[in-house]
Amino acid sequence: MVNAGFTQFLSGMAEATDTWFSLDVLSLREQNPAIKLHCILPCKEQADKWSASSRNLYHSILDRADSIVYVSRAYYKNCMLDRNRFLVDHAAALLAVYNGERRGGTAATVRYAQKMGREIIVIDPLTRLISHGDIVPGPAHS
Repeated sequence: MVNAGFTQFLSGMAEATDTWFSLDVLSLREQNPAIKLHCILPCKEQADKWSASSRNLYHSILDRADSIVYVSRAYYKNCMLDRNRFLVDHAAALLAVYNGERRGGTAATVRYAQKMGREIIVIDPLTRLISHGDIVPGPAHS
């Protein structure tokens, strides 16, 4: 993404993929100070139930972020969904590690990004294949 000219990166700071992505952005920023990491958090309690090591990593990333935005100060039912929509609304492109599952937050975020006309780049977590464009399944059916 940096090679494509992107310098502003938004992370929802979810455990695992988002934190790994954020660490990569911070590493790239050491080589190119124009690169910025903006952490978009659903609520202040996001990491409260994580393991101690995951919380320590989370806070070390926040300490080095260029900005932190809280969608809400307190947890509420849809704060994760609202965080994901905020990310899409403020981004030109979405980079998603996504397995094609029709349900869940990543699926909903990818569909929303498609609806909003964002460039979508998907990395399959198993094959590591990268795909672009209209690759999103429709809404899940009960």
